[in-house]
Amino acid sequence: MANFIPAGDGGHSGWRASVQKIGGNLAGMVIPNIGAFIAWGLLTALFIPTGWLPNEQLSEMVGPMIINLLPILIGYTGGRLVHGQRGAVIGAVATVGVIVGTSIPMFLGAMLIGPLAAWVLKKIDGVLDPVTPPGFEMLIGNFSLGITGMLMAILGYLGIGPAVNSISDVLGNGVKVLVDTGFLPLASILIEPAKILFLNNAINFGVLAPIGAVEAEETGKSIMFMLESNPGPGLGILLAFWLAGPKILRGSAPGAIVIHFLGGIHEIYFPYVLLKPIVVLAAIAGGATGVATFAATGVGLVATPSPGSIFAYMAMTPPGNHFGVLLGILLSAAVSFVVAFFILKASKSDDAADLDAAKAQSAANKGK
Repeated sequence: MANFIPAGDGGHSGWRASVQKIGGNLAGMVIPNIGAFIAWGLLTALFIPTGWLPNEQLSEMVGPMIINLLPILIGYTGGRLVHGQRGAVIGAVATVGVIVGTSIPMFLGAMLIGPLAAWVLKKIDGVLDPVTPPGFEMLIGNFSLGITGMLMAILGYLGIGPAVNSISDVLGNGVKVLVDTGFLPLASILIEPAKILFLNNAINFGVLAPIGAVEAEETGKSIMFMLESNPGPGLGILLAFWLAGPKILRGSAPGAIVIHFLGGIHEIYFPYVLLKPIVVLAAIAGGATGVATFAATGVGLVATPSPGSIFAYMAMTPPGNHFGVLLGILLSAAVSFVVAFFILKASKSDDAADLDAAKAQSAANKGK
């Protein structure tokens, strides 16, 4: 996977470089597809039943886009980074197996199976290409891709998809234990990292929403609807990237803020954190602060805000709860901003090294 984003070296310790490289690789699969995420986000914000312009027909595109299109694009991009166009094709084919094998959006599964399938094909091509007779290149190349793609799709269906589903279930059960034992702010330790890996919808709608629905039926509101959907931590992180992040990302941060905070599409800030994985500490701190504030003020929502925008939050807030809800969002944004700002400031020299390494790798790739 030599074409992935390099981690740089310099002052990095081994584990830090590894984490940085993994995060960079994951972000490298998502960032080229941000436009597709925005398209899906706008469709969601506008046309779902709780959107600005509810439309039953147009909202039918929302589900297929998040379940099928976005994961396939991620798998396609991951495969392309590893083995060019052939890697992109087999990455997309293998991702279908992951999608069909589960019932949740398979972003993480696509990030795993896409590059893996392309790597396997690259090794096979390395064996077959030198011994392929002249004139049979297309025949052997197409069949090797087709057969390998079929096998990798089966692996995704039987192995990777269920494995990611199990990870989601484990994280969800962990959150449920913290909820049941009353340690609500600590739930952010599991929720925020899970969100960054695109498991947010599985935890929110699979675990928190059912618990919240029971509470809301009894008391008219529930804090469960706010544990994952709070837009404050993401807002703080994007503000920090705008003011102190790598210069190459600062120009995109304002648009991401609009999509995230006003449009409610939290997925837009996940790649920023993946590029600098230690920033997840800011998300955890901000999320815990928000939950603690919500609990201390005794507020809740009447239903899950979907999408998780500030407008949806206000619409789902029962009378008398607006001050506590806004205070929790504000404090969570402030805490995540401060933590992320200092992390980004402290790691600026590392960013420079990483950027130089990325430029060198890009030049080398062009030469190849």
